[in-house]
Amino acid sequence: MTQRLTSARILETATAFWPAKVLLSAVELGLFTELAAGSLANAELAAALGIRADRSADFFDALVAMGFLEREGVGVTAVYGNTPETALFLDKGKPSYVGGMPEMLNARLFGFWNGLSEALRTGEPQNECRNGGPSVFESLYADEARLEQFLSAMASLQSGNFVALANRFDFSGFRTLLDVGGANGKLCRVLAAGYPQLSLVSFDLPRVAPIARREIANAGLVSRIEVMSGDFFVDAIPSADVIVMGNILHDWNLQGKRQLIQKAYAALPAGGVLIAIENVIDDERRQNAFGLLMSLNMLIEFGADGGFDYTGAQYDAWCREAGFTRTEIMPLTGPTSAAVAYK
Repeated sequence: MTQRLTSARILETATAFWPAKVLLSAVELGLFTELAAGSLANAELAAALGIRADRSADFFDALVAMGFLEREGVGVTAVYGNTPETALFLDKGKPSYVGGMPEMLNARLFGFWNGLSEALRTGEPQNECRNGGPSVFESLYADEARLEQFLSAMASLQSGNFVALANRFDFSGFRTLLDVGGANGKLCRVLAAGYPQLSLVSFDLPRVAPIARREIANAGLVSRIEVMSGDFFVDAIPSADVIVMGNILHDWNLQGKRQLIQKAYAALPAGGVLIAIENVIDDERRQNAFGLLMSLNMLIEFGADGGFDYTGAQYDAWCREAGFTRTEIMPLTGPTSAAVAYK
């Protein structure tokens, strides 16, 4: 029997930015945080968010249909509340909040992705520097508030992967760990809880240090985690038994990737380990759609001569070239894996 073809999947994908923008706007407006104290009627919730009540029902009911809000009643009697999922992950008052990434996607990347066709044609980045502005890193690091938002977004994106790494990789045989590009110290904070023998260092640029120190102090871990400043391309990477790079390698071109892997190899003792946490693309490039989309995001951000995501086979080749004896790919959560190289 011949399968009947339909256009449903094509149209669903073509309009996928609609539900994405509804969720991103809800996070931007603080909707889920507003509902943390309890359910609210349509007019009350609209007033709290500062939006028009005469069109808010479509917005709220779309979130109900998408599974991000619960509702009792219909129309003027409707009362809205968080789902267990949004109550846990999208309430800014909870440490489990992952809205930093949606905030950054909404504030920056949503508009820039409109330039994907141009990026594919020209190889030019489509972010802030498209119209002669500074590069993405120059722009972020020039404004501490934007930098903190970006670091929070990266931490929220990776928090589940950091927990999975702590549970799946056995760190008990190591004494020292260095997180290269450690941002606000999230990985070190996660590992401090499960591995009391580890001496932990978060290493990043000087502008990041005050943000990292605040987060580490808020977690009561000042005595466990050291913050070090430096430029991993200019300075030697400090020595440690384990070196971690979370979403670092994909930011750079092939030369940059090889250079960082070689510097990590030089900083590790015999028996040391390099762990890259990335959306590692499957070797056949058929399964990990998110990893491939993230690589296109690198094109948007850095242009054709900049960063890209990679396969496990590519990582293995670069690591063996640097002197590592073997590698393995350890799945974490969703499309993300730990690419582990052993010296």
